[in-house]
Amino acid sequence: MSDPSPTLRSVTDTVEAAPAERPRRRPALSPSRAGDFKQCPLLYRFRAVDRLPERHTRAQVRGTLVHAVLERLYELPAAERVPTTARDLVAPAWEALCAEAPELASELFSGPEDPEVPGWLESAGELLEAYFALEDPRLLEPVARELLVETELESGLLLRGYIDRLDVAPGGQLRVVDYKTGASPRPVAEARALFQMKFYALALLHLRGVAPTQLRLLYLADAESLTYSPAEDELRRFERTLEAIWEAILTAGRTGDFRPNRTKLCEWCSHKALCPAWDGTPPEYPGWPADPDSAAAETVADRTG
Repeated sequence: MSDPSPTLRSVTDTVEAAPAERPRRRPALSPSRAGDFKQCPLLYRFRAVDRLPERHTRAQVRGTLVHAVLERLYELPAAERVPTTARDLVAPAWEALCAEAPELASELFSGPEDPEVPGWLESAGELLEAYFALEDPRLLEPVARELLVETELESGLLLRGYIDRLDVAPGGQLRVVDYKTGASPRPVAEARALFQMKFYALALLHLRGVAPTQLRLLYLADAESLTYSPAEDELRRFERTLEAIWEAILTAGRTGDFRPNRTKLCEWCSHKALCPAWDGTPPEYPGWPADPDSAAAETVADRTG
């Protein structure tokens, strides 16, 4: 099982900005935070309300690094989007991350000269090699990368999230592509993987008036892909699911009753020592309303899959 704790969309989102320093934004729901609440309401509280710091792992930051390289790759002319170029982008992308958060190298390694750094960077290159086994970027011209989508439902619920890549066919059909640096899920876990993609599809349905024709997840750890074609009526039902999740979040927020859900995923939780399910004591509840989500708080948790 992969580590479910979040990576960083930008390392500086969680490394530099303390909770009290972040500007308050209108409460919104992202796929990451919705998934947190479904998994464990107390985890949602720790991440979205308390904004407790979380440890970063090499696997998580490697996911951020691979995403940064793929974004840069599509900035190049099509003919230059080849595996050797992608590998050459790894080291500069890592330097850029360390420039944004100088303490990152010391958090993950003994320092920038740690002899394990080259092997770790090489493992990022291997994931990028797997990407080229799944598609040829020389044949693609995405209309958007790292696309922020934000839309308000009729109920007043605000959806907010980032799409790794949006493709538009000559006929106008939309395809949402998401990169995962973990392995492809077992069939029983596919629904969880598609939850995030349906979230994006629903947002695009509201923003563009048409449902994406295809949702595609690319799993780089084993060079597998998962493709799904959502129907509009299915997305409308999914909208009601999100509204029910949000109503449950608001109820918990008003009462402070964010109950823990003890599962085997607890082994990867940064906040296990504070969880009552493990004889811990949470910090004093800061109260509601808070900023349950924001563009900065939305992490790349799903990318490592």
